[in-house]
Amino acid sequence: MPDQVDPTRLDTLLGRIRREVEHGPLPSAQVAVAHDGRLVAFETYGDAQPGTRYVLQSVGRSIVAGAVWKLIGDGLLDIGERVAAIIPEFAPNGKDAVTVEQVLTHTAGFPFAPLGPAKAVDREQRLAAFGRWRLDYPPGTRFQFHLTSAAWLIAEIVERRTGLSFADYLRERITEPLGLSSIELGVPVDRQPGSVAPMLATDRTDDTQEPDPWGPWYLSDPKVLAAGEPSHALVATAADVTLYLQALFHSGLWKPEAVADGIRVRFTDHPHGERIYGGGGGRRTSMGLFVTVAGPDAGSNLPSTGSPALFGSAGAAYQLGFMDPESGLSFACLCNGYPLAGYDHSPHGTALLDDIANLAAGLAG
Repeated sequence: MPDQVDPTRLDTLLGRIRREVEHGPLPSAQVAVAHDGRLVAFETYGDAQPGTRYVLQSVGRSIVAGAVWKLIGDGLLDIGERVAAIIPEFAPNGKDAVTVEQVLTHTAGFPFAPLGPAKAVDREQRLAAFGRWRLDYPPGTRFQFHLTSAAWLIAEIVERRTGLSFADYLRERITEPLGLSSIELGVPVDRQPGSVAPMLATDRTDDTQEPDPWGPWYLSDPKVLAAGEPSHALVATAADVTLYLQALFHSGLWKPEAVADGIRVRFTDHPHGERIYGGGGGRRTSMGLFVTVAGPDAGSNLPSTGSPALFGSAGAAYQLGFMDPESGLSFACLCNGYPLAGYDHSPHGTALLDDIANLAAGLAG
């Protein structure tokens, strides 16, 4: 184990997560820690195996962000470009002024633009839907997480600039060269059983209780997961998530200046409707390019014990993935347990994620 990772603190962190599986609400969990390009710890608890992959939810945004940063570093994309100049089908209904940067920072103005699984799997139908989308407010005037709409546009931008679908680009240009084979987008229905941990309710008291479909539960449908919405439907092991974050700095696949610009704070603000997304607590959130950054306030459940440059994302309800460039530490905690409401705003749920985040960020301190 590298000297920079405190073994006592690591044992405390792993014990905290293990107890939530053995005596708490989580059916299984997987946790990984990496430092300076190397995997330091990788453990799986509960009803899962080390090779089990988890639906990443918003933790997957950092992986999507890395793909975009690679395009930028390779000179294939500029964040000042208008989206409509890349995807002309997107332009109608006043959206021709939207920039790539606004899409990446969730300020583009169409946070809830619809695109169901049936249309999502067909490119022609996706493009037609882009044209029908309307602005809820002028681009650049409000910070509100674009839950799925931003990622679908990012996927199309990648395809226009590389000739590869987003899933193929991620696999051929990034994950295969890095040897991170568990990371996958659009897992076919017949390959999900035994490979991807199923979502399970942590607070179901009888079989008649149905989960609220709003939030993470929509991805419990195998067909929806197979449709491959980029920023939530990625699957991976915790080990590969941490190593992907390390690769941003150690693999040579990314231009250092592109990564540095990707994690540069664009603004710090309260996301509109943050209670929906699990931010809570009145926390402000600092945004880089499709990642949240700790910045001055460590919002969006990012740890407050890391450096201001720490970046990543929490995922509903108890997942987290981050990288701290100053300490060289990356961390991922994944699980398949979710409350029936989808998000856990209870004191225990909030404390659980905060405790894990702060314990993890302190490992190299």
